[in-house]
Amino acid sequence: NWCTTANSDMFTYIGCHYVDLVAFITGLLPASVSVYGVVEKYPNGNEGYLWTDGRVVWENGAFLSCLNGMSYPNAAPGGNSQGMVMFCDGPADGCLIRHSDQFRGVQHSYVEAGSDPGDTVYAEPNPDYFRLLDLGDGGLTPVGYGHRSVEFIIENILKIVSAAGDDLPRRRELLAAVDAAGIIATPANSSYNELVVEACRLSIVNDGRTAVIEYGDDPHVELK
Repeated sequence: NWCTTANSDMFTYIGCHYVDLVAFITGLLPASVSVYGVVEKYPNGNEGYLWTDGRVVWENGAFLSCLNGMSYPNAAPGGNSQGMVMFCDGPADGCLIRHSDQFRGVQHSYVEAGSDPGDTVYAEPNPDYFRLLDLGDGGLTPVGYGHRSVEFIIENILKIVSAAGDDLPRRRELLAAVDAAGIIATPANSSYNELVVEACRLSIVNDGRTAVIEYGDDPHVELK
């Protein structure tokens, strides 16, 4: 119901995370966005951009091609088939970064599929997203990056409140340090991705026309 043509699309839902990855790895800012979407119906009859093909051009002229879709075979072993390949240039040679979000090193094969929707005989689960472990202390301990990311944000909030209290200048100083570290996404260090999403929506409703991102005192997007 939420990811319909009027509200969102597969690039906004998935592709924005790969924009974040490229920005985090390279330190570059996105300069323009072009996204074409294919409209199809969900099982409930609502229409959405279920397939999108996006291109993000960066400030140095490099580009990110991003193909996103919600659908994959019911018998697929992983919860998704996401991944990224980066081809990079060096002074004398090139380099490569290949990252898979599907296969996390664990493979299970059962005698039959489970009874829950999407269960398969063969599975490639993600062991490090979120688990509750029995460490023998009478409770269950949450582990995994899904938990760690939330925990890290809460811990930083508590540190700032403890160190600064109602001292507004000190709080701003500590928040600026969080912004600069770039580990937690904040408005100060991640607003470029808000502009990418705005550019995507402007492009996709205009049949894939390029939307240019303007920074500065009046950040905005406009069709090229």
